[in-house]
Amino acid sequence: MRLDKVLGNLGIGSRKEIKEMARRGRITVNGNAAFDSASHVNPYVDVLEVDGERVVYRQYIYLLMNKPAGLISATEDSREQTVVSLLEPEDEAFHPFPVGRLDKDTEGLLLLTNDGQLAHELLSPRKHVPKGYYARVAGRVSEADVRAFAGRIQLDDGYICMPAELVILNVEEVSSEVEITIYEGKFHQVKRMFEAVGKTVLYLRRFRMGNLELDEDLPPGTYRELTIEELSLLRSR
Repeated sequence: MRLDKVLGNLGIGSRKEIKEMARRGRITVNGNAAFDSASHVNPYVDVLEVDGERVVYRQYIYLLMNKPAGLISATEDSREQTVVSLLEPEDEAFHPFPVGRLDKDTEGLLLLTNDGQLAHELLSPRKHVPKGYYARVAGRVSEADVRAFAGRIQLDDGYICMPAELVILNVEEVSSEVEITIYEGKFHQVKRMFEAVGKTVLYLRRFRMGNLELDEDLPPGTYRELTIEELSLLRSR
C-alpha cells in the first residue's frame, strides 16, 4: 500500500499533511527516513514510525458504544446528530458504521465497525441473532403478555413476529419493567410488539447483541474498543 494511504487510514493526517511530514523526515520505514509519501510499504511487515513513535496498522476497528438518547444510528444525516459524531478523529478515520439501528430515543449497546462481513453475519435475517432489551412499559405487563410474545405477535402492518422471550422484572400500578429478547430486527419492533398487546414503551435500552453484552461501566455517550475476548464472543454464535 502507499505510505500516505496507510497513515491516512489511521488518521495520522491528510495526504497533503503526510506528504509534508515525509518531506521533513518525520516518517521512517524500517529505521530509514521515508521522504516520498507515495512509496509503497507492507504495513503488516515494515516497521513504520512517525516522530519516533511506532505506528501499528490494522484494517478493521470494532467499537462498543453506549448510545445515548437523541442521536440517530447513521454515519451522516442532514438534520440530525449521528452516533458517529461521538467518535474521536483517530477512530472516525476508519469510517466505522453502526451495525443495525437503535431508534433515536433508544439507548444502549451499539456496535460500530468497518468490518462488512461481520456486520452482515450479525444482521442477516437467516442468522436470528438474539438482541436483548430492558424496557419500562406503561401498564401492567401480565403472564398473558408473556405468552403472547412467545407466540406469534402480529404487527400493525400484518407482519408476524418470530417468538420472543419476555421476562417480567417488576410490576407497579401504572408501569412495568421487563426484559425482552427478539431474534429479528424489524423497524421499531419492540415498541410495535407492545403496542400490539395494548401497551406503550416509555423507555428502551439494548443490553445484549448475540453474545456481546453492554459494559455497564460505560456511561451513555461514550465508547471503547472491543476486547479480544468480546470480539471472539461476538463471532461465536
